[in-house]
Amino acid sequence: MVPLSAPPCTLHITWKELLLTVETPKPYISSSNLNPREGTETVILSCDPDTEDASYLWWINGQSLPISRKLQLSENNRTLTLYGVRKNTAGPYECEMKSPVSSSRSDPVTLNLISELPKPYITSKNFNPMENKNVVALTCEPKTQGYTYLWRVNGQSLPVSPRLKQPGKNRILILANVTGNDTGPYECEIWDQVGSIPSDPVPLDVPYGPQVPRIFSPLTYYRSGKTLQLSCFADSNPPAEYSWTIDGKFLQSGQKLSIPQITTEHSGLYGCSARNSATGRERSAFKRIKVF
Repeated sequence: MVPLSAPPCTLHITWKELLLTVETPKPYISSSNLNPREGTETVILSCDPDTEDASYLWWINGQSLPISRKLQLSENNRTLTLYGVRKNTAGPYECEMKSPVSSSRSDPVTLNLISELPKPYITSKNFNPMENKNVVALTCEPKTQGYTYLWRVNGQSLPVSPRLKQPGKNRILILANVTGNDTGPYECEIWDQVGSIPSDPVPLDVPYGPQVPRIFSPLTYYRSGKTLQLSCFADSNPPAEYSWTIDGKFLQSGQKLSIPQITTEHSGLYGCSARNSATGRERSAFKRIKVF
């Protein structure tokens, strides 16, 4: 006898919807600079990782970000730019990442501010010394701990010279027996482990000279009826005052001498005297001119 066959048993499983729930990863904050200079540097904070379909929120001191031009969010809020960080914007910061089903907040991050460097300035008892007579001491203020000092003159590093001394930590610059070569704007610069800040330039005005003047003339021999033109220059600080003579007789004052329609009577020994009213010195030079 053949057994009866049972009808097949079929199990129908219908998947109407499969919903996978993925937790939002714990975010963390990365920074372009964790040790910014107070008040001067810009810092960019990023909420990582960059996650698709996530939104971002930022907190400072446990509060929502205040409205401020110093705090700027990117278009998707993932990055936060801090301009000129101060103590009240140093943190702690937290960022929160939110998805449609969950959210997670980062650990707090606080910026370590480095103190703002004080702007230095130069003091001295004598900014107008006499050449080869005075010793000048320039001091870079304020006196501070943990800083080093650098000096410049005329925008350049100090020349190597036994007359220039920088005792201690270079805060004081001593110029022995100043000369005209020491004239110029001086600057001092304060350095720490991060950066530096310069002082405003301060002029050191050393009166000197005049040096022996030089007489300039396009010709030595002139024809009658022409114009005699002479000029004179002597290196001097302040600029020298000039006067002209011919054969010892005074002609005129001024750096240039011009005599039109000259004759043979204008032949002679022309002298130029340069005088410095600050140093009291006077130097002269001579040039013989022949008119025919």
